[in-house]
Amino acid sequence: MKELYVNNNGAILPNKGATIAAGNRSYLYGDGLFESVRIMNGRPINLENHYNRLVQGAKTIKMRFPAFFTVQFFEDKILELCRMSGIEEGGKCRISLDRALGGTYIPETNEVSYFIEIYPYEANFFELNSKGYEIDIYQDQKKQNNFLANFKTKNGLLYVMTAIAAKEKGLDDLLLTNEKGVIIESSNSNLFIISNGVLYTPGLEDGCLAGTMRMQIINIAINHGIKVYECSIMPQNLLAADEIFLTNAIRGIVWVGGYRTKRYYNSIARKLQSYLNDFWLNHFENLEREA
Repeated sequence: MKELYVNNNGAILPNKGATIAAGNRSYLYGDGLFESVRIMNGRPINLENHYNRLVQGAKTIKMRFPAFFTVQFFEDKILELCRMSGIEEGGKCRISLDRALGGTYIPETNEVSYFIEIYPYEANFFELNSKGYEIDIYQDQKKQNNFLANFKTKNGLLYVMTAIAAKEKGLDDLLLTNEKGVIIESSNSNLFIISNGVLYTPGLEDGCLAGTMRMQIINIAINHGIKVYECSIMPQNLLAADEIFLTNAIRGIVWVGGYRTKRYYNSIARKLQSYLNDFWLNHFENLEREA
């Protein structure tokens, strides 16, 4: 495998040793945002939706988003790293947006810097997990439903503690609830449940992450005649569901095999994963025709 590279605010560096400057505000204070982007055929996918969430997130936390930070700007930077790192098929990328150096809790500036890192991924297209995940509900902490809840900020300790608790319990993941006990997401994914052929997912107003894959699955389901409702989901809804699956930008769809003593199927999750791959396969075929 070729050596991997990162882009630290325009400087291309080998991905080894120190690549982030001392005083980085995301490192010191969690003062930043990030996006995890899947790569297929050596190209980032769904980048426009990631970009839109990054723009809105920057506005929300009062960072100045430069006019030259366009979708094309980030795509060009990612493609450059893919070429240099020898990633021609599957990969994953993380775009970080950090408030510029200076200050303590009061920043000296609201200007920003960016950091892009890229890694190979074992599959080119999305692959459904062969064994269903075992899940439960995280009880030790609630996620606050506030103006930051829908964005991927650098303050990820809640998700880290959730993932550690899942591992300690011998589970694959745990579900988070808000202060009202509404289930909103897992440690790293959005949540969908299926009852009688209808898809249900927590609404953004309940405080879940505004996931880019969540958005795409909703659109794909609707385009294939599957009804989708955004609504509050309670623990009893999990027990009444026929299927449960999780979504994130890197894995696509991950089906859940069990919640406590309840077992689930994966027939609709499998169909949606197939529709998802078809969508991107058609996308790349169209790019080739246009080239």
